[in-house]
Amino acid sequence: MADKISTKSDPIYALARRAAVAACNKKATDVKILKLQELSSVADYFVICSGDVDIHVKAIVDEIKRELKHEIKPWHIEGYQHLHWVLLDYVDFVVHVFHKETRDYYNIERLWADAPTEIVEAAE
Repeated sequence: MADKISTKSDPIYALARRAAVAACNKKATDVKILKLQELSSVADYFVICSGDVDIHVKAIVDEIKRELKHEIKPWHIEGYQHLHWVLLDYVDFVVHVFHKETRDYYNIERLWADAPTEIVEAAE
């Protein structure tokens, strides 16, 4: 399902969406928000996107952190030193920024195939 996720003014969704739009602003590709609230206690939302090369992944991650820094800071960051899969854990939502090949290999969207999914476009 690739529609807007029904949120009813959910502040966590609003932050996840801002992260997704920030990724789009740095030309991330295949940007998606997965709503996990009814499926798992891992997080309410996953934001998933891809970058082309290491420096692109870094630019996307840095832009997301910059965009959200006044409202929320990541509880944990994993993978920033290698830049193939960077995970920004904001507790209630998690951002995954992948190299395209790494994303294809792990295919985490398949693991959460039942989750309502929203595709985020750059012009939104």
